[in-house]
Amino acid sequence: MCFQSSRLEARTNPEGEAILFEDQDKSLWDNALIEKGNYYLIPACSGAEVTKYHLEAGIAYWHTTPTDQKKWEYILQLYDQLILIENSPVTALNRLFALAKVYGNEKAITEAEKVNDNHSNSYHALLGYLHAERNIDTAIEHYQQAINLTKSGTEKKTLIKEIKRLTKKKTHNKII
Repeated sequence: MCFQSSRLEARTNPEGEAILFEDQDKSLWDNALIEKGNYYLIPACSGAEVTKYHLEAGIAYWHTTPTDQKKWEYILQLYDQLILIENSPVTALNRLFALAKVYGNEKAITEAEKVNDNHSNSYHALLGYLHAERNIDTAIEHYQQAINLTKSGTEKKTLIKEIKRLTKKKTHNKII
């Protein structure tokens, strides 16, 4: 919880829109909470038992370690272990995001299509993200589907903002 709470200030902008992890202002992260998380994580991992809470804390730790070049490899390894303990749709989608960071969007798209969770806004938001650099039209379609499936106003704002960004990029690319 310390690691998760340390990033609260950076997760939304003044308009209440969600800020994606990659775009968060890391200077807003609470270093005292990160240090407190480290303080509790080390003794918690001293035993032989590994629970979902250990793995989730490890993932949160790596999210607060922005400078390590192998952080996404470590996060993916932890998700690979977590999915064996808790094979939930959320865990699977988060694992796919980490997979994309390590092996690229193409591999993650292939794996995501195996999941085929067409009724999940998070699934379509992830596919929108993964397709954004490769196929803007497909990305927009997935973002639109995510908007249709979510009840969260904050999430809708974030997705609409992404669609506008991609539409602008597409228009700009046609002009060039």
